[in-house]
Amino acid sequence: MNERAGKELAGKVAIVTGAGSGIGRATALLFAANGARVIAVDVGNSANETATLGENISAVQADAGDEVAMAALIDGVVKAHGRLDIVYANAGISGGFAGIFDQTADDWHEILRVNLIGPFLAIKYAGKAMAGLIESGVQDAGSIIATASVAGLRSGAGGPAYSASKAGVINLVRIGAQQLAGSNIRVNAICPGLIETGMTQPIYDHVRAAGKEQRIGQLNPLRRGGVPSEIAEAALFLASKRSSYVNGHALVVDGGLSSSHPFSRQEFGKTAS
Repeated sequence: MNERAGKELAGKVAIVTGAGSGIGRATALLFAANGARVIAVDVGNSANETATLGENISAVQADAGDEVAMAALIDGVVKAHGRLDIVYANAGISGGFAGIFDQTADDWHEILRVNLIGPFLAIKYAGKAMAGLIESGVQDAGSIIATASVAGLRSGAGGPAYSASKAGVINLVRIGAQQLAGSNIRVNAICPGLIETGMTQPIYDHVRAAGKEQRIGQLNPLRRGGVPSEIAEAALFLASKRSSYVNGHALVVDGGLSSSHPFSRQEFGKTAS
């Protein structure tokens, strides 16, 4: 895991959701290594382990898709630290690869609740809190980041509900940037490609068990999968002043996968080929 030390976020306070593993953990550690006070959030207690791996990281157990929990979390962070500079709405679930005709409305409700409503709540409550802090002179800017996906760019990279939720996130950050116009708060998304995390581990395990590890990431020009630290670096860029003129943008980090249109076709009445 890349923990490139620096001071790009010195004095900043950052919330990272889904910080118990994968991209969220890598980002929490990288933010902390770059000087931020990090609140690592996860629905389970796995954020506690993240907090033990780096300095200036505290763990909070909360459901990122629950409005009461997120409102309380952000209010609590502002009261405890006196500021809130960065929120990375990273928490998400896959929901599997079942087709539209095999999914239920309940499946969609839960996937959209976590993957899309979660970032909406981050923008709603963090945006208000940051705007107030900026107006009062406590801080001069804010950055809200959400995890989208290349699955949100076009079909073929994820399950139906997951892909729809991530497409929603891409549009949500554009709306958020416009709704916060004049506040000096930037809202952006990251669209990861295939990254080895807990969510994608079954795919990696299946391919490795079949002795076909060399095929991982074969559809992108770099011919490999990514690792969480590579997405964390993108999050650090969007959180820092280096991206001070980047707003309402979906940053694709996928090894070049989305530069073309590789796909696995799924036809009506048949499983994916």
